[in-house]
Amino acid sequence: MPTRVCCCCSALRPRYKRLVDNIFPEDPKDGLVKADMEKLTFYAVSAPEKLDRIGSYLAERLSRDVVRHRSGYVLIAMEALDQLLMACHSQSIKPFVESFLHMVAKLLESGEPKLQVLGTNSFVKFANIEEDTPSYHRRYDFFVSRFSAMCHSCHSDPEIRTEIRIAGIRGIQGVVRKTVNDELRATIWEPQHMDKIVPSLLFNMQKIEETDSRTGPPPSPPATDKEENPAVLAENCFRELLGRATFGNMNNAVRPVFAHLDHHKLWDPNEFAVHCFKIIMYSIQAQYSHHVIQEILGHLDARKKDSPRVRAGIIQVLLEAVAIAAKGSIGPTVLEVFNTLLKHLRLSVEFEANDLQGGSVGSVNLNSSSKDNDEKIVQNAIIQTIGFFGSNLPDYQRSEIMMFIMGKVPVFGTSTHTLDISQLGDLGTRRIQIMLLRSLLMVTSGYKAKTIVTALPGSFLDPLLSPSLMEDYELRQLVLEVMHNLMDRHDNRAKLRGIRIIPDVADLKIKREKICRQDTSFMKKNGQQLYRHIYLGCKEEDNVQKNYELLYTSLALITIELANEEVVIDLIRLAIALQDSVIINEDNLPMFHRCGIMALVAAYLNFVSQMIAVPAFCQHVSKVIEIRTMEAPYFLPEHIFRDKCMLPKSLEKHDKNLYFLTNKIAESLGGSGYSVERLSVPYVPQVTDEDRLSRRKSIVDTVSIQVDILPNSIPSDDVVNNTEEITFEALKKAIDTSGMEEQEKEKRRLVIEKFQKAPFEEIAAQCESKANLLHDRLAQILELTIRPPPSPSGTLTITSGHAQYQSVPVYEMKFPDLCVY
Repeated sequence: MPTRVCCCCSALRPRYKRLVDNIFPEDPKDGLVKADMEKLTFYAVSAPEKLDRIGSYLAERLSRDVVRHRSGYVLIAMEALDQLLMACHSQSIKPFVESFLHMVAKLLESGEPKLQVLGTNSFVKFANIEEDTPSYHRRYDFFVSRFSAMCHSCHSDPEIRTEIRIAGIRGIQGVVRKTVNDELRATIWEPQHMDKIVPSLLFNMQKIEETDSRTGPPPSPPATDKEENPAVLAENCFRELLGRATFGNMNNAVRPVFAHLDHHKLWDPNEFAVHCFKIIMYSIQAQYSHHVIQEILGHLDARKKDSPRVRAGIIQVLLEAVAIAAKGSIGPTVLEVFNTLLKHLRLSVEFEANDLQGGSVGSVNLNSSSKDNDEKIVQNAIIQTIGFFGSNLPDYQRSEIMMFIMGKVPVFGTSTHTLDISQLGDLGTRRIQIMLLRSLLMVTSGYKAKTIVTALPGSFLDPLLSPSLMEDYELRQLVLEVMHNLMDRHDNRAKLRGIRIIPDVADLKIKREKICRQDTSFMKKNGQQLYRHIYLGCKEEDNVQKNYELLYTSLALITIELANEEVVIDLIRLAIALQDSVIINEDNLPMFHRCGIMALVAAYLNFVSQMIAVPAFCQHVSKVIEIRTMEAPYFLPEHIFRDKCMLPKSLEKHDKNLYFLTNKIAESLGGSGYSVERLSVPYVPQVTDEDRLSRRKSIVDTVSIQVDILPNSIPSDDVVNNTEEITFEALKKAIDTSGMEEQEKEKRRLVIEKFQKAPFEEIAAQCESKANLLHDRLAQILELTIRPPPSPSGTLTITSGHAQYQSVPVYEMKFPDLCVY
């Protein structure tokens, strides 16, 4: 009951006090005296200079009632304050606001939940009032701290706890709205405020998220329930906060999110983290998206030594952020994203290699195995992020990223890559090569270039086809798949999937266009490099079925996208050379691989014969395939790649009708106007500088059968045979010898000078002597019948049981008018 004074004393009291006293009834249950409240309001509007005194007196009464736990009178006082606040809009309201905020603070400091909720409601009403002039001295530090504490309420009663948390969230929302609309709104974005506001909102979002994860995904709450749901209210407030963020304060709003996720260990599992950053990316202005991505990358760097699952969780969050940002503005962070991801890919491979080396030998280390699997999760997440980001970039940026990633791939014998692999070792280097090629595969997916030169420039093609990327069957698969992505400009690859004998290629409805001049120039310059890669790739001992399928697809795509008449002849030469290498078997390939190559040749010749539509050629191929079906089904892809296929013990006694004959093909194509002179020249892969430095057996073997013609200052009759067989030891010695490259350059210069200036008779005589040595070796293997040339012209005709060759090349050099055989 309020204190009453005598009539004489009451008459001497100031009028504003009498008006304030009159609004309080004898019994607080009767509520505010409306008639007297109207008088007080009229007085405040008529004499605004009295507002500060009215506010001070109300605050004094309220403080006294709070201490005495007179909740009824507290409610009446706050109702009167609210009405006065809503009715008065003058410059004199500023002192009254200070009294009002002081009373709200008193309520929030009380331990009674009802009073805390009451104070919050009054503050929210105040926050919605637009003041005429800004306040330069008012601060809301106390309210930020108090409302944040209410958001973390741990009251024993669940209903009261929820009510207090909702009040805290609404209070934070009011602070945000009030300060953002104020000219001094920058104060709310200070780190000390954001470090309280953002975790409080995330805490309420997280609690409901945990409940939902246990009970399954609930339906969206109806509109009437959203105000009663702390999670929905907190999320709406979080979105509103981020939507009001500007360029200068964006980072202050995002960094507390990382601190909250770290503190509560929410990166593994990371469903809540992904949910938070989706809200962030969709709430902020699109031009600020790159700021968030930079913050995620920075946090990834800061947590690089954490467990693999934590790093994987951060990377998956980055993937979601990139997926949203890629649709809008991504800013200057493109290369930074890829550079950081590739750096962490290297770190993951390094951690994996260290765990393998540190594991106990001869025993099962479960912890090490678990870490390896976790690191693979990290690596897969990085590759997926790189691929998704790259696939959403425009073509001009994607080509730059392709070159950027290719420049990171470690290639033996060169130092152009910028990725540090000094700590990886051989196994780690192989692993990082695979990871980078998988990333490149993701980036090139869907890339469409108008010309093949744009998609496969020399600076990209040379390292891609490097022998260093042929040392493992998985590496070779990835290289071929990258090439397919860039070559397949008409989406024909899906129609060619799987190596098989296609009865009618027309049913595939292959899409193709006329070969342009740029593509023709590309094949003249790089065709031999592509052929060589396919040829050597077919002869690898660790090939599996997928390798043969990809090699077949490569031949078919070259035929569709890049082949003119000259290229078709070269591809047929390549196929016949593969067939002959299987018969000779100088590489000592297992029988499965020999039959696999035979099946590959059959599938491709069947395809190319129907593509160029030469009836006689199609007839010859079909006849050979028919005979193989009856007598040697293991030479066909449908049989050799089937489980439990019976393999022959040898191929020496097979009839020549099982093979594709060069003379038959030349005869059929010649009748249709093709220039078939080059068909009689067996294909021999080009020798590169890297071959001489490489340690791979198949390349060494290829190099060892080449014939070197060294120039000499003495007469041609006294030329010394300086041919040296290249073995592994010789290569090792050559690698360790300084100045080896200079010697090779000088050697090539002398050879070119020899062919340009020496008399033709001298060159022909020297070639003939070298050719006899080589042919004797071939004759011992194939039991060939060698017919000497009718004249010392440097040419030789070799006849075998399955093919006839003319002009066998001993050393082939490209000159305008001179080619020595």
